Amino acid sequence: MSDSSYYSTRYTSDPRRRAVWRHVTVYLQRWISPTADVLELGAGYCDFSNTVAAGTRTAIDVEAGFVAFADAGVVTAIGSCTDLSSFADASFDVVFASNLFEHLDRGALLTTLGEIRRVLRAGGRLIVVGPNFRLRPHEYFDDYTHVTVFTDRSLPDMLEANGFTREHVDARFLPLTLKSRLSFGHRLVPLYLRLPWRPLAGQMLVIGVRR
Repeated sequence: MSDSSYYSTRYTSDPRRRAVWRHVTVYLQRWISPTADVLELGAGYCDFSNTVAAGTRTAIDVEAGFVAFADAGVVTAIGSCTDLSSFADASFDVVFASNLFEHLDRGALLTTLGEIRRVLRAGGRLIVVGPNFRLRPHEYFDDYTHVTVFTDRSLPDMLEANGFTREHVDARFLPLTLKSRLSFGHRLVPLYLRLPWRPLAGQMLVIGVRR
């Protein structure tokens, strides 16, 4: 997806989002070794890449302007998730994608998954965060760039059908957008993530291991 106007409407820069992501990334570190080579797809404002503890951090996005948001130490590449040819086979231990897959049609999804498998090392992880249609069906298409529906059942199934073993599924991970209440009280995020049942949740977390 390349739509510069999207960044001035649905996906505006907000420093509070970085504060939220610091906590979210700490939670995700249990699946990410501090020595891992990590690639973020559709990095946007680089909130994940800038906060993850990793051996190497690489971020890619189709919008050239995203480079300005990457911290020192984050390697950047301008390009599509459907073409990761700038990276060699088996280059990464973790590939991360947040709020990306729902913007892709079926053909682009299958191509992207093939590219992810290629650049991941054997046993490497694909970590996906995205909206769960089952939880927020009436709000899912409030984002005009969403084209594909996923639930906490269909997304793991798609990964398994394309060379990944299901490792972890959290149907109620985060609120639908980080414009929600968590953005205004980021210190509550660790408490929120410890709750066994999370109110306001609209996003899921799905993790697959490359076979």
